[in-house]
Parts: sequence; C-alpha cells; structure tokens
Amino acid sequence: MLANLDRYKIVLASNSPRRKELMTGLGVDYVVKTLPDVDESYPDTLQGEEIPLFIAREKAAAYQSMIGPEELLITADTIVWHEGKALGKPVGRQDAIEMLRSLSGKSHQVITGVCLTTREWQKCFAAVTDVRFAILDEDEIAYYVDHYQPMDKAGSYGVQEWIGFVGVESISGSYFNVMGLPIQKLYRELKQL
Repeated sequence: MLANLDRYKIVLASNSPRRKELMTGLGVDYVVKTLPDVDESYPDTLQGEEIPLFIAREKAAAYQSMIGPEELLITADTIVWHEGKALGKPVGRQDAIEMLRSLSGKSHQVITGVCLTTREWQKCFAAVTDVRFAILDEDEIAYYVDHYQPMDKAGSYGVQEWIGFVGVESISGSYFNVMGLPIQKLYRELKQL
C-alpha cells in the first residue's frame, strides 16, 4: 500500500513512542529525527484546532533547513480542548491532578494538528475527537498520576493506559487521534499525494 510514497524518505519528527507505534502500524518505512527544545508556545489569540496546527507548522519550520530533497517530514501536535482552553502537558504532579479533576465527569475534545512538509510544499490538517470521562474519585486520579506517565501527554492522560480503561465512557471520532496521531486520516492524506 501507499506505493506513491516510494519517491519519499518519510521522516517522523517526534519523540512520542505512541506516534512511532502508530506509524509502524501503518506499515510505512520511516525514520525518526528529533530536535531538542522546539518551541511549542503559541499566540493566546488562537482557539481550538488553530493551536495544534500552529505548533505542528512551527515544528516543521524548525526542521525546514534539514529537509533533504527526497524527504517528506511529518510533524504533529496534540492538545486537549476543555471548557474553552487548551490543556497541554502537565508541568508537575499537582498540575496533572488538577487537569484530571477538571476532565472528570465531563466531555472534552482531543485535537491533533498534522503537517506534511517537503522542500516544495506543505499540507496541514487537523482531527478532532470528542471524549467523555466518567466521574473519577481522588484515589483513582492519584493512582493514575503516581503509577503511569501522564507528564508527557496532553491533558495528563493516555487513553491506552489504565485511566482510559476505567475513566473513558465514550469516544466519538478517532481513537488513535486520542493517542496522539489520527492515523486513519494521515493514511488518507498520504494516499492522495
């Protein structure tokens, strides 16, 4: 599948083990390149899907001078959009606990912006998934924060981890988007190249 990509060397610009797992599952040959300290800040005037699209473009811009003539760079950023604000990665244990408290018993959106970039062109898109959490008690929140790795995840949770098993009541949209990469939508975009 995706024989049209044979002309490219696919480069995933991500440290995320989940994005690597999803790309591997897609069956596409790729390499990983990462830069330290890519700025993930954004103007506070941005809303919803504008935020991860902006950051995905900024990540691509950071790699622009490194893109080889046959390379197709994939950058992505994921946020949790809840009650009109973006929840990124927590800055510490207490921040993670507060994020999970705010999500408990409520719905939120997981939004991922993805950019496909070569030396000649760039195509960006976003995917939105609605997620509803059950009411989580303090012990459940503390258990998750203390026994799993919420610090590298937008909204302080991984849907594929314990909190997803016990806390996620429903998902409308791409499950894989909640993991960090809307792989089905990415496949469709790659197929059209």
